[in-house]
Amino acid sequence: MASSPELLPFRLPPPAAGRADVLIVAGEHSGDEHAARLVRELRATRPGLAVAALGGPELARAGAQLLHDLTATSVVGFVEVLRHYSFFKALFEETLRWIGEHRPRAVCFVDYPGFNLRLAAALRERGLSVKGGGTVKLLYYISPQIWAWKGKRRFTMARDLDALAVIFPFEVACYRDTDLPVEFVGHPFLAADYVPPVRDDPAGPVLLLPGSRVQAVGRIYPVLLAAYRKYRAGGGEREAVVIYPSEEVAAVLRRHEAADCRLVPTGGQVTASAVLTSSGTMSLHCALAGIPGAIAYRTNPLTYLLARWWVKLDYIGIANLLLKAPMYPEFIQGAATAPALAAELHACLADPARRTAPRGQAEKLRDLLNRPAGGTAADWLARRLEG
Repeated sequence: MASSPELLPFRLPPPAAGRADVLIVAGEHSGDEHAARLVRELRATRPGLAVAALGGPELARAGAQLLHDLTATSVVGFVEVLRHYSFFKALFEETLRWIGEHRPRAVCFVDYPGFNLRLAAALRERGLSVKGGGTVKLLYYISPQIWAWKGKRRFTMARDLDALAVIFPFEVACYRDTDLPVEFVGHPFLAADYVPPVRDDPAGPVLLLPGSRVQAVGRIYPVLLAAYRKYRAGGGEREAVVIYPSEEVAAVLRRHEAADCRLVPTGGQVTASAVLTSSGTMSLHCALAGIPGAIAYRTNPLTYLLARWWVKLDYIGIANLLLKAPMYPEFIQGAATAPALAAELHACLADPARRTAPRGQAEKLRDLLNRPAGGTAADWLARRLEG
């Protein structure tokens, strides 16, 4: 994180409308974006709907009352969460107090399972949720990755939640041995108003995408930058563009004095001929655009050792998982080196097969992720609110 979380204790403000129909909890930048689309669609047909949120700037722009910018204090990894435990414990208790006092009709959790699943359990234990004998419906949009690790969470989710909407078609089967209503609503990147932040252009620059979490960027960006400079030293002529989602991330990028890289904020569309990316949301954007590239990932060594123990997957990139093939070769932890990644850049730009194959793979991804006839995530939420 760029700075310590705000000093505690603090109190969340009351609902601006005097009531809250829905409280949305989205702790990551990607969740903030997906939840914002959901809110825009809901408010288009229900302009009087009162939406409060623990989220980020995209939810605020969509018309939700932002109670706290949770994306500004997002952390990832076992060690990092422990370091900020007191802050998240205080926020957790304050969120419970707010829900107990203002009783929204529903809480819609968006991904962010470490915080959200504990909150759902606490709401049941305190008798506030429907499953606990109260009135607040608990809805979950974008499933935790139970197919990767902690699969037994599906049983506590069925105990605590009223409904779940998933964005990958294979996730429905993951809950078949529970009584939790689960619906595939399509991936938000296939929504009608989706504007991709990246576009394939064989003549475009090289794209470096170290992620959206400050501490992850601090570990991944230096190796991406070193790889790009090695590519340049080997005769490569493409400029580099780095997309950043927040000023906190931009501050980390600027510490490396990368005069040979152009920093671009999210919000527009960037063209690219090749990409080196972390395994997060942007890697799927690039895959759907058909941009050739590779995935690089580094985390705290202890977090990595724990992940090796818990996670049993062939790939960490979601496009690779969906296709069951390495659309993007993966370089994890010690394998993520400047020479290896520079070689990938050269291959993506010089090998015709590496340039053309991602286009066909992108078509397969779109077919897999298109929403079914049942409607959007906003339709799902509206039905659950009214039912």
